[in-house]
Amino acid sequence: MPAQDAAAPLVALDELTRRLRAECPWDREQDARSIVPHTVEEAYELADAANTGDDSKLLDELGDVLFQVHFLSLLLEERGAGSLAEVAEHVHRKLVSRHPHVFGAVEVADATEVLANWDEIKKDEAGREPGIFGEVPENLPGPLYARKVQRRAKTAGLRVDPEPVSATAGALETVDPEDRDAAFTAVGDALFAGVDAARRLRVDPEIALRAAADRFRARVERAEKLGETSGTAWETLSDDQRRDLYAQASKP
Repeated sequence: MPAQDAAAPLVALDELTRRLRAECPWDREQDARSIVPHTVEEAYELADAANTGDDSKLLDELGDVLFQVHFLSLLLEERGAGSLAEVAEHVHRKLVSRHPHVFGAVEVADATEVLANWDEIKKDEAGREPGIFGEVPENLPGPLYARKVQRRAKTAGLRVDPEPVSATAGALETVDPEDRDAAFTAVGDALFAGVDAARRLRVDPEIALRAAADRFRARVERAEKLGETSGTAWETLSDDQRRDLYAQASKP
């Protein structure tokens, strides 16, 4: 769709957002802090749509996230702190600045060099927190926080990788569960190593973990249905019977 054709729907969405803010009691009550949890939720639903390859859902969730951008931009405007136009102009300048290999004379060999340049450029931007981990949000979900910390350390020149997944997973087998501090540390190290493996394989650890949980859930639900089909309620089965049904449900 040409840019001029995209403009009209965006203007219409802006007008709708303003009307909702003025006329809907719920929308009038919102501020940035109350609306952001909804923004985060919509972002997760968008990620799920992208991960499952559901284009229809992806289109729907993109619309929800776009509305969040319009709404939060309107709140900025009401405070005299910005506007939707300023949001767009700011991100446009930022993206041009962070892509000198596209808009300048910088040459890169691959995506890894793009990310390294990206981090270096951000260090010199006005208002940025200093240090290797400047502006790494501590409220990110654990796997994403760990991945960002690992990537920042690597682009800063620290070439010490976490322990391999196999080593940290093996260490879990020797931990005394009664030693709570040791168990806590061992589990954290194993998860951190798993995130590092995901980073090196260019896999989003948060989405991959959720997908694994979904696969496990689906197998358990299939096992439960297999039991029901045989006329036996899941809660009346023995442990061995449940494991047998799970094994059947796990077959390709």
